[in-house]
Order: sequence, then structure tokens, then C-alpha cells
Amino acid sequence: MAMDTVHNYYERLVVNEIKENYADKVDENQAADMACIALNRMPPRYIRYDIDMSFYMSADEYYDIQKRITKAVKKAYKKVKT
Repeated sequence: MAMDTVHNYYERLVVNEIKENYADKVDENQAADMACIALNRMPPRYIRYDIDMSFYMSADEYYDIQKRITKAVKKAYKKVKT
């Protein structure tokens, strides 16, 4: 079904940030909570294919998104660990 391709662009980026930087600091449940908290701090951006976003985004926009994701995940980690 075509609807299966619809997703929030930030989901993969947030999950990757958690896996790359916090996997050894939290368990699976905490990681899932962190993803929810971080994603709720990001504006929703629904797309069908990640390549569509990447193609139309400037390098500055991509860098800004990465900074915002890093910040949102860091805040989520602090919240989960308190």
C-alpha cells in the first residue's frame, strides 16, 4: 500500500542519533522514550521518500536540522536520566 511509505523525516535521524551516541548509556525502553521526547520537540515533516528531502535541502538546512536533532536528543537524554 502506498501509505506505507509515509513517515516523519526526523524519525530515522533521531533514532540514528540515539544509536550512535547513547546506545551504551540507556536501555531499549529509555531509548524509545528518548526518541518520543526528541521527536515531540521537532516540527512534524511527513514525506514518502527520504531522498526527496535530501534533494531539495541546502547544506545549511541539513546542518541546521542535525544541530536541532542533536540538541533535542540531548535534552531527551537528560529527561530520561533524571
